[in-house]
Amino acid sequence: MKRESRQQAIMDLLVAEGNVDLDNLAERFAVSRMTIHRDLDELEGEGFLRKVRGGATIESGTRFESDFRFRERQGGAAKARMASEALELVEPGMTVMINDGSMAALLGQRLTAKRPLTVITNNAAVIDALKGEAGIILIALGGIYSAKFNAFLGKVTEESLSGLRADIAFISTPAVAGLEVFHMDEQVVRAKRQMMDRAHKCCLVVSHSRFGHAALYRLGALAEFDHIITDDRPDKETVKLFRDAGLPLTIARKDEA
Repeated sequence: MKRESRQQAIMDLLVAEGNVDLDNLAERFAVSRMTIHRDLDELEGEGFLRKVRGGATIESGTRFESDFRFRERQGGAAKARMASEALELVEPGMTVMINDGSMAALLGQRLTAKRPLTVITNNAAVIDALKGEAGIILIALGGIYSAKFNAFLGKVTEESLSGLRADIAFISTPAVAGLEVFHMDEQVVRAKRQMMDRAHKCCLVVSHSRFGHAALYRLGALAEFDHIITDDRPDKETVKLFRDAGLPLTIARKDEA
């Protein structure tokens, strides 16, 4: 098996299982452990995985966000509830920004229920879902395509956003610590930040499991969001923190699944 094919097969295993073992990979592909080490080094350098002792993982870490294909398989019912709750904030005629992410992809697919709309997005899944839909003016942000995030990022994306304005921006995040929001990737942070700055209102959509976790880059403060939607009740400390800070927290209704 050629190196490119072997590395793709390793990624397919990671997407399916979340973790891989170095010795099992060497046996599976009939190559040396050193060859697998080199494969993992290259994939880690490209930001597709995170090496751990004895293998690799695709699970998120402080400096690493997992592959879009892995994330879109996780927590489908919870994401659907949050998407339904977020959709309640949208009215026909609005201009809506949708960022990257698997939950945002679900929300984007449901926006047809609120047409006519103008939708601005760098999320390739949303672009695929809405292109050609009647009653949707789709502004697809250009930039460098990231397979890991299934989104367009970089200077072109950011410059495009600087000339646009929206009624509401839906922002997702993998990490909320204290009263601040974080992300692992600098380019993703810049695109999200631009969307926040160019929208009249902002809505943060975040899994309750992400509270109490920091990441490398600060995106902003929770107080910058007009709405915060999560899928389940966070721990008591987080609930108290929100209450004391006077922050809006909406828990998606279970009957929306």
